[in-house]
Amino acid sequence: MCRHLAYLGPEERLGRLLVEPPHSLFRQSWAPRRQRHGTVNADGFGVGWYAPGDPVPARYRRAGPVWADLSFADLGRVVRSGAVLAAVRDATLAGADAEAAAAPFAAGRWLFSHNGAIAGWPDSAAPLVSGLPPVDLLSLQARTDSAFVWALVLHRLRAGDEPDEALGETVRQVARAAPASRLNLLLTDGAVIAATAWGDSLWYRTEPGRSTVVASEPYDDDPLWQEVPDRTVLTASRAGVLLAPLDEPAPATPKEPCR
Repeated sequence: MCRHLAYLGPEERLGRLLVEPPHSLFRQSWAPRRQRHGTVNADGFGVGWYAPGDPVPARYRRAGPVWADLSFADLGRVVRSGAVLAAVRDATLAGADAEAAAAPFAAGRWLFSHNGAIAGWPDSAAPLVSGLPPVDLLSLQARTDSAFVWALVLHRLRAGDEPDEALGETVRQVARAAPASRLNLLLTDGAVIAATAWGDSLWYRTEPGRSTVVASEPYDDDPLWQEVPDRTVLTASRAGVLLAPLDEPAPATPKEPCR
């Protein structure tokens, strides 16, 4: 389900990051090498990037496959950025939300993507609704599991959680309600990347002091790529990468029946 990538480093053309590598995100839309669920990511795509001096990212999203978008090649040729998050989508369920359902989702300085699925969606997520303010539910950007996960993460960020805490606690929360979920999350504010490996592949490539790429799978065969173990939260900056284990959530305690 989906492939995504985030980059921090010197300014690069979007095409250099997303199109030109031999196994780029562009190619992963129809020929991913390490995707465990689904085969073609043709249900939408998006890219978000940061311009110098502006903390609020720009986005370009479409509902169809990236290879069918004739404007994307021009965008990739001329737009440069030192902080990027992009994704290609394989929808959990077909729907009518069009490009609103395509990552990256955004709020303020944040960009977010979800690679995976909430098992049993939407019924399994019903117990989690009570933890969100009504305005967060009413302002969901799409009627999808990924948009709902983003609402959970954003609620924690607004409450003051650090990026890795917001992702880690959201993963535990969702996994407790829907244990078979796949929850590879990717988040950036243009200065830091946070990500989780939970049920699908995640890799990173870093040149300390220069650049870091975090991706669902390597876009080339450079030996610098390292795989992130499953059940891990990653925090990355231009300075390097930190990994920490994500413990399995404790099982929910069954409620005693009313007597």
